[in-house]
Amino acid sequence: MKESKENISEDFFDLSDGEVYFDEEDEYYDFESSDELEPEEEGDDLLSGSDHGGGFTILKAVLREAFGFLISLAVAWVAVMLLVTYVGTLCTVDGSSMENTLHDGDRLWADKLTYRFSDPQRFDIIIFPPQYDSDSKYIKRIIGLPGETIHIDEEGNIYIDGEIPEEDYGKETIRADLRNLAAGEITLGEDEYFVLGDNRNESLDSRYEIVGTVKRDDIFGKAVFRIWPLSGFGFLD
Repeated sequence: MKESKENISEDFFDLSDGEVYFDEEDEYYDFESSDELEPEEEGDDLLSGSDHGGGFTILKAVLREAFGFLISLAVAWVAVMLLVTYVGTLCTVDGSSMENTLHDGDRLWADKLTYRFSDPQRFDIIIFPPQYDSDSKYIKRIIGLPGETIHIDEEGNIYIDGEIPEEDYGKETIRADLRNLAAGEITLGEDEYFVLGDNRNESLDSRYEIVGTVKRDDIFGKAVFRIWPLSGFGFLD
């Protein structure tokens, strides 16, 4: 029997047909079947190894994304804080003292950077705290500059150093009974500004002691742009 097995093995150990052969243990192999099984077994091994390696790769990717998001968030927060602290800020008008230029509910962009490099100019619209309430913010228009003398006569005319400035911002002529401090002459210090609301008969401003003149260092910013409503969108005059 042993010799016949060896003979059979020699007769059928022919790889050229690519079909079958017998090995020394008399086991039967199908070459086509074995070719299909080997990749499947290798695939099982790879899959088995990727369960751990793949999961770790995904975890690293998630952590990398989370870290990147936190960095972006931190950079954005710092940028916003620098913007609000040194460049400008959004503010909302409350009341009618600046009509017809500004209206209640208007959303404005206030520039805080310009006055770090230049002085406020006549007719700028500024934001500042009144003398009696440092936690509040008023918005008015600069009329008088440092060193000038302001006076309002009984006809409501505004005089600056004895001359009437060319301006038409006032909604109405100032009533005689609303001249208050400006019924006499007000001479401004080297760092003081005289301000009025454009709605001059409905405005608390430098004519009243509770507001007074505005110190240079107290100016919070310059209102330069209206964001809302869209009908008034644009730069302020």
